[in-house]
Amino acid sequence: MNTKTENPYLMKHTYYTFFFAMLICNACSVGVKKDLGTGLFHTVSGFSVDEVLLVGPDNQTKSDNVVNFNSTVAIVAQGLRGYELKEGKAFPGLMLQVTDGSGTAVINEADLFANTEGYSPEDASIIRGTVTVGAPMKAGETYHVKMRIWDKNKIETELTAEIDIKVKE
Repeated sequence: MNTKTENPYLMKHTYYTFFFAMLICNACSVGVKKDLGTGLFHTVSGFSVDEVLLVGPDNQTKSDNVVNFNSTVAIVAQGLRGYELKEGKAFPGLMLQVTDGSGTAVINEADLFANTEGYSPEDASIIRGTVTVGAPMKAGETYHVKMRIWDKNKIETELTAEIDIKVKE
């Protein structure tokens, strides 16, 4: 004979607690990603994005953060969606900053799209922040690259990406 009685209220309460905890955990992880190979870290708020990549001068995805001197490297956000359109156009902002080991800015562009007339949602779905790795940068040094994309029609909608790049000769 089974003497154990199950409390339906307790089971229902446990189920809802578990569901709520899973929902919170999922919300905490959504929008944050780090590539363990390159160290590229990005956060997203309000946008949807398919992927954020580090690409070299050959436009191929990099698997590390080492960049040759006198070359280029880019952070690319692909499949960016969620712009608030104005007259059918997206108005992204693009900040690009590179600092040396002491925090001194080598590149400090507040908005590379400052004087634009907007873009189609398709054109604004791929944003690329390209860094030319040359003087005053130096081989053998590490530099911090930060890129921020935001929707000028809805300022709180943004994507930020950061990485430390190691420059080699």
